[in-house]
Formats: sequence, structure tokens, C-alpha cells
Amino acid sequence: MVVLIGPGGVGKGTVARRLVELDSHLWLSRSWTTRSRRPNEDGTEYYFVDRATFERAIDDDRFLEWAEFHGHLYGTPQPDAPAGDDVLLEIEVQGAEQVRKANPDAVVILVLPPSMRQLEERLRARGDSEEHVALRLSSTPQELAKGHELASYVVVNDDVERASDEILSILEGLRQQRRDPL
Repeated sequence: MVVLIGPGGVGKGTVARRLVELDSHLWLSRSWTTRSRRPNEDGTEYYFVDRATFERAIDDDRFLEWAEFHGHLYGTPQPDAPAGDDVLLEIEVQGAEQVRKANPDAVVILVLPPSMRQLEERLRARGDSEEHVALRLSSTPQELAKGHELASYVVVNDDVERASDEILSILEGLRQQRRDPL
């Protein structure tokens, strides 16, 4: 299980989609959320559901992890990946803590922005309101601190292709270790 974490706007979703395009042995889990779709989203990024539907899924134990973040619920369904594929999760830091407790062997990769200024620009570019940008930026230091505690690896997303290639290199090294343990 591979877990991509990082502050909002860092490009986790873009990197995750690129990784799946480049590696046929990665299966991307699609998370649920109660937040509204952003103007630049096509609806495939999440399962967008109302709070009551999400809470029923919690009660039915349908999530590997879930958390409330800035007033919205986010959750990862129990994975149902094809045999032989590695599971890729793109989640919040709170969720990564839950995944790590349930699966201590999960590989957590912290994705960082090249700078805080670029992170702010990315948040604005994706259509977030000024209020939401400010809220996200205010929580970024705590997310980064917790992310560094949890992370097995840290990758700077200064370019999607370069960051994706770096993550694929990490994954290939881990797969090699799994095939040929010492």
C-alpha cells in the first residue's frame, strides 16, 4: 500500500493520476468526500456524496480511513484492488495516520510544494475561494509537521513528470526488495 500525502494544492491528485498512467501495477483508490465539486473538477476525483450518505458508510464500516477536515468528511473505501496490483491512496495526513496504524507496512510519501508561494498560487488556480485558500494555508504548517513524522519518503512536486518518475523509482526499489529480500 502506497500513500501520497501533502497539503492541499500540492498536486497529489495530479501526481497520483500520472503514476497510474505510467505504472499498470498501481490501482488508485477513489476517495469519498462531502465537499462540493470545484469548478475545475470533472467529478472523477472523488465520489461526491452528502453527509448522511457518508455517515451511513461510516456506520457500515466501509472505510479504511476517514476524517473530518475543514468541515468536510473525506474517506477511503476498503480497497478492492485487482490481484497483483499495489494500492495507491491519495489522502489527507489524518487519514494516513489511520492507515499507518492499520497497516504499519504502508509506504507513506509526503509530496511537498516547491515553495509556499507556489502552493498559494496553485490553490488559487484550482478555483478555491480566498477564504478557503487562507484556511488551507493556515493548516499547512501542521500538515507538513505531521507529514514529516509519518513519511517514509519525501518528494518535491516542482514538476509532475519529475516527481512521478522519482516516486516510480522508489516503488521499483521497494518491489525489488519484496522480490529479493535479503
